[in-house]
Amino acid sequence: MPTHAESRAVPYTPGQLFDLVADMGRYPQFLPWCVGARVRNKTDTTAICDLTIGFGPFRESFTSRVTLDRPHRVTVAYEKGPFRYLNNHWDFAPDPMGCKVDFFVDFEFRSRILQAAIGVVFHEAVKRMVNAFLVRARVVYGPPPVTAMAKPAEA
Repeated sequence: MPTHAESRAVPYTPGQLFDLVADMGRYPQFLPWCVGARVRNKTDTTAICDLTIGFGPFRESFTSRVTLDRPHRVTVAYEKGPFRYLNNHWDFAPDPMGCKVDFFVDFEFRSRILQAAIGVVFHEAVKRMVNAFLVRARVVYGPPPVTAMAKPAEA
């Protein structure tokens, strides 16, 4: 079933990126294919969130329990909806560039039709979604400092 993992250094702090990922109610403003979000209950450490994803003729909603460990990790535990399972987490660690982000997602739809439809575009779709968070960081926090974008000179 589709699995995607990636790691990259980005010029924002772990706290800034954590806050963007933990702000699920704003996902429809910037996240591709996210057409609805409702945070039903949120504390400093957990949230129950309903997301609606739409692509082509498909529109599906699902509920997740999100564990928030600021500024280190966001873990998504699937509760109900169109999946057999969904495993997703974001890890944020300090890095000389600002923050090292590790992202992982693994899921399977119950419907073979949905699974076949997403299978064709899965990796490209996930890359677009991860990039949407980086674009959002620039919108919310401004362009990164020039020093964060420059690579250190090798001696």
